[in-house]
Amino acid sequence: MMLCKLSLKNIKKSFKDYAIYFFTLILGVAIFYVFNAIDSQTVMMDVTSSTYEIIKLMTNMLSGVSVFVSFILGFLVIYASRFLIKRRNKEFGIYLTLGMSKRKISLVLFFETLFIGIISLIIGLGLGAVLSQFMSLLVANMFDANMTKFTFIFSGSACIKTIVYFGIMYLLVMIFNTINISKCKLIELLYARKKAERIKLKNPLFCTIIFIISSIVLGYAYYLVTAGFVKLDTADKIYIPIVMGIVSTFFLFWSLSGLLLKIFMSMKNIYYKGLNCFTLRQFSSKINTTVFSMTVICLMLFITICVLSSALSIKNSMTANLNELAPVDVQLTKPLHIMDESSNEEIILDSKISVRQTLLKNDFNIDEYLKDVVEFNTYSSNDITLRSTLGSRLDKITNQYKYLRYDSTETIMKISDYNKIAKVYGNREYTLKDNEYLIVADFDSMISIRNEALKAGETIVINNQIFYPKYKECKDGFIEISSNHVNDGVILVPDEVADNLKADHNSIVANYKKKSDKEKEKINEKLNKIIETTWNKTSLTSLNSKIYIAEASIGLGALVTFIGLYLGIVFLISSAAILALKELSESSDNKNRFTMLRRLGADEKVINKALFRQIGIFFMFPLLLAILHSIFGLKFSTMILETFGTDGLLSSIIMTAVFLVVIYGGYFLLTYICSKNIIKER
Repeated sequence: MMLCKLSLKNIKKSFKDYAIYFFTLILGVAIFYVFNAIDSQTVMMDVTSSTYEIIKLMTNMLSGVSVFVSFILGFLVIYASRFLIKRRNKEFGIYLTLGMSKRKISLVLFFETLFIGIISLIIGLGLGAVLSQFMSLLVANMFDANMTKFTFIFSGSACIKTIVYFGIMYLLVMIFNTINISKCKLIELLYARKKAERIKLKNPLFCTIIFIISSIVLGYAYYLVTAGFVKLDTADKIYIPIVMGIVSTFFLFWSLSGLLLKIFMSMKNIYYKGLNCFTLRQFSSKINTTVFSMTVICLMLFITICVLSSALSIKNSMTANLNELAPVDVQLTKPLHIMDESSNEEIILDSKISVRQTLLKNDFNIDEYLKDVVEFNTYSSNDITLRSTLGSRLDKITNQYKYLRYDSTETIMKISDYNKIAKVYGNREYTLKDNEYLIVADFDSMISIRNEALKAGETIVINNQIFYPKYKECKDGFIEISSNHVNDGVILVPDEVADNLKADHNSIVANYKKKSDKEKEKINEKLNKIIETTWNKTSLTSLNSKIYIAEASIGLGALVTFIGLYLGIVFLISSAAILALKELSESSDNKNRFTMLRRLGADEKVINKALFRQIGIFFMFPLLLAILHSIFGLKFSTMILETFGTDGLLSSIIMTAVFLVVIYGGYFLLTYICSKNIIKER
């Protein structure tokens, strides 16, 4: 009982010192609960069965991510405990001097951790329950769900999961604390704070050489993930710039830790102004001993910025793409003239008739249900491959892009058919002379490849007739509805040319005649049932509808957004908390130094200003390099994810900046306030 009272008294006495620790634990519990409670919140939403399945998949993915998140938070809790114990060395030394055994000190820490855990769990779960209601509104907005049945709900499963995961974390902390105390020696505990941190001045010339080499290596890594992206032609090579970036980041911090103080000492006007010499020596001392920590924090901030920006950009782009790339309600496509002996006889016979006739066979009259109907064929020729269209530019392009399918046949289409589709889609229509062709595409990487040939005026030969490109570049366009930019090129030719080619696919694009969403869904389900019952049995007709595209794109957008938010926020909290705890520990250790400044005549305002600058530099140092990494990281991300488009990149970067300011900036201010209280003259 006495030990319990002592533990409670210690927590109450050190509450200001524990503020950031409490804040981090509560925030961690709340975030963990919020993202694991999504499943319970969505039960009340009125959504379609397919949308519910997507939400179910998303919640299962988030549960898997929660395991990884728990390791991150567990590491953070243990790291925080390590700093808090270090700050209390003298207190534990006094306990030992007064005759308290190490076992009893361990019990005091056990009760403290237990009480802190219970308090943080109760407050965190309460905050999480409130925040989860806002999360459910966000989920409902993403999936266009009906919220008329919405009521406040507390997720029992998320609560149990949070208690179990954090209970394990606190148990590990208790074990860690017991081991630490058992290893402590009385003399070390009593005189720990009197040990001065020695600043080892590294050789400036050697540091300069390391800095230059690290900068060159980092610059080359930036080049590889942007302009030199084509050199990363296999998946395993992507690790090369990643390893180069990590190693060069470490050595940049290492070299700067030896250079910064020397550089500022040579700038006498700045170094000797106010308390700058004190601030800079304090910062140099810290960065000298925290090179590895700074590297980890910088990389975590870099991952946070890239993950949040990319995730939010994908969601915004997919939403924006929906109306642009799926301008009609439905598209049905089937292969024609199948000669494959492995296909059954019914499928081979069905490949000789159009989509309209296939549907009619299955009691679906197009004219009864659909409007704005456009029927068209696409054609191919064994002579027209990607290789043949590149002409004299082939060698240059194959050196850059080794793994393209150069011998795949190109998709060819009548100019009149394309114009019919373009009219329904709201796209530009074109005209061609008898000896001209043009290419429509919207996939950026293939556009740049094709433009190489088009600029050179490369011709194509169809049925012994030469055709010249009408334009020196690809024109924006597509024929298949989708949520992404996936058209890598369709060659448009005069009608009479296509008539002499082999038609390999027949398609129909159309809108539903019915106006209400429910009526459209019924027609959609009727078509889908026909496709499901006939697919690979009597026909190979496929269905692509705006309803399915919307559900899939919204589902993927939501999945990426929530996982991005989850990981991004946890990484951001972890980075900021590690810096904050390190600063609080330093402020406690340096309390005597600030007292000495007061005795030398420095007033409180000047001391607080020096403390603010010191903490500000410490927080900004890894963030600035992380932002520089992110500029090139986001360029790399946009190249990888270019099929989604980057229309929402600016807004997602602004949103990420808001998260950084609120969370990272919040930790900075909280650290400054707590540090100010620690160094305050009693």
